[in-house]
Order: sequence, then structure tokens, then C-alpha cells
Amino acid sequence: MLIRVFGWSFAVTAAALIGALALGGTGALALVAILCVLEISLSFDNAVVNATVLKRMNAYWQRLFLTVGIIIAVFGMRLVFPLLLVAVTAQIGPVEVVRLALAGGTVDEPGTYAAHLHEAHPSIAAFGGMFLLMLFLNFVFEDRAVTWLGWLERPLARIGRLDQVSVVTALIILVVTAETLADEPATVLLAGVLGVTTYVLVNGLGEMFETDGSDDGDHAAGIHGDALAVEQSLKTAGPAQAGTVAGKAAFSLFLYLEVLDASFSFDGVIGAFAITQDIFIIATGLGVGAMYIRSITIYLVRKGSLDEYAYLEHGAHWAIGALAAILLISIRHEVPEIVTGLVGVTFIAAAMVSSIVRNRRGGLAASAEDRRNNLIDA
Repeated sequence: MLIRVFGWSFAVTAAALIGALALGGTGALALVAILCVLEISLSFDNAVVNATVLKRMNAYWQRLFLTVGIIIAVFGMRLVFPLLLVAVTAQIGPVEVVRLALAGGTVDEPGTYAAHLHEAHPSIAAFGGMFLLMLFLNFVFEDRAVTWLGWLERPLARIGRLDQVSVVTALIILVVTAETLADEPATVLLAGVLGVTTYVLVNGLGEMFETDGSDDGDHAAGIHGDALAVEQSLKTAGPAQAGTVAGKAAFSLFLYLEVLDASFSFDGVIGAFAITQDIFIIATGLGVGAMYIRSITIYLVRKGSLDEYAYLEHGAHWAIGALAAILLISIRHEVPEIVTGLVGVTFIAAAMVSSIVRNRRGGLAASAEDRRNNLIDA
């Protein structure tokens, strides 16, 4: 199974490393390897969240995620998208942007590609941070049959009964962030509102397509799904039933995965310029890392790890909440990439350990206890 799932990632890694060594020597080889590790460490929680969505898509859309999706992730989000950002924020033409990117230069040199991208960081961080914050808030504000940090998640779920509380909370956080951390509050506010709008739009499309032609609108899955209905039905469904979403609904989930990948890639692309200013090395290293994220996603889906480790999804979303906070803080204060990576890995590791302990105590008994606590607190 490992070879089947990770085969393409292994092959691309070998080709990228050999190419880097042949064209740039040992220095380029080391940089590509470092960037690959950076991308995986920053985005492992992305793979877990991807898996929660991908397991609801049929085999065709899963293959599309691994083929067309990886092309978008590598060339679109990690090479073309930063170029477009610089062109828009610096108000320069695409030809000039490409020339600046090829010319190189450090962040400290005014007028360089790296400097322009650094100047665009507040807008990038606001958009990506608010999109990820909405993802986190919609998760913790939902009532769930299984809770990890029950002392905190159950009260948040009760608050989540208020209509649109996640949007209100996110906008309040955005206003406070813009007024306290941003040198140009209006720019940050605009980018943040676009991030919230993008999440609401993609999630709304998912709900609309899944309920199209159905009378059961109360159980629209959207991104996260109805906690007590969809989540339980997925766990009890057989293999042939697990990936039943197709057509327009699957397309909306595919769009969501690509936007989510873009939000995660922002931090990696910006951080990569602290390691090298060569956009081709950056695209190669981060692209290889992105392939592993997709392979890990497929592995989690096919192995059923999300069902086996009940708290893994929770840990990933808390890591996403932490990453959203880090992105917003980085509007004014620089946060080392090592901190960002360690926060995500810590949440994932803690959730994994908690899941193992839960399984040893008896998964069914633990599920019954979680459900009982939810009913008592309701």
C-alpha cells in the first residue's frame, strides 16, 4: 500500500533531487530537501483535514485530486500565484514580475521580487489567516459525538447554536487584528473579509449542491457536515458507501481543498524566501512537499486512520486554529517557521497519543461515554 500511495511522490522526489544536484550542485540539493521538509512540517495538519473531506468523494474525484489537484498545487499555488500577488500588490506588469523573480535578490533589497512579496505579506496573512480561522471556528462551534478537549469543545459547541456565530467571531477578530497589528488597517480588513467570504461561498456551494434535489436539507454536509448525522453515517457505512459524493457536490469540495491548500502554502512560500531567493528551487522544494501532503491524505483515507484515531481530526483543527493565529500575528511580528511547524506537529502528536490511549481503554466504551456526556451537557 505504501508504494502504491507514495510511489509517485518517491519518484518525483528522486527526480527533483537529481535535477537539483545536476543543475545547482550540492547547495541546490540541500535547499530542495530543506524546503520539502518545511512544507511537510507546516502542512501535515492540512493532510488530516483534507482526508476528512476526501473520504466523502468517490474514486474519480480522489484521482482528480491527486492529478489535476497536484498540478494546481505545485505550479499554480507555489509558482504562479505568488507572481500574481506581487503583480497586483506592487502594481507592475507580469513580464516585469517574471524578470524580477528571475533576477533574484534578498528581502532587504528594495525593488526585488522577494521584497515585493514581503510587502504583500499583511494581505496574504489576513486572507489565509481568516480562511483558516473560519475553518477552525466552524469545527469547534459544531456539536460532535466525539470530543477531544471536552472541557473546552462542549461549551464552544453550545455557543455554536447561535446562528452565524463563527462569522461574527471571525469578523470581530479581524477588526481587532487590523486596528492593533496592521500598518494599513484598510488593506488588512479587505483581505480578511475576502478570506471569510471565500470560505462562506465555498462551504455554501457544498451545502447547496449536496441538497440539490433532496428533501433532507437539515443534514447538508457542506465542508464539515452535520456532526451527529453525517459523521456517524460515515463511520458505519461500508467501503462502497463511504465515498458517495460526486458531481457538483464533489466539485465544490475539490475547490475547497484547493483554496485550503493555498491558505497553507502562503506561510511556506513566504518562509521559503528566508532560505533561498531562487523561485525555481522554492517551487521545486515546496512542490515535492505538496505531493507528500497529497499522498499522506490518500493514505489516511484508505487506511481509515481518521476512524482508528478518533482525535486526529480534532488535533488537526486545533493546529489550524493555531496557524490562523500565527498568520494574523505575523502581520506585525515575524514568527519563525520552526515555531509554526512545531505547533502543528505538537497538536497532531498529542491527538494521536490521546487516540491511542482511548483505543486501549476501549473505543466503543469511550464513544458511549462521549455521547453520554454530550447528552448530559446538551
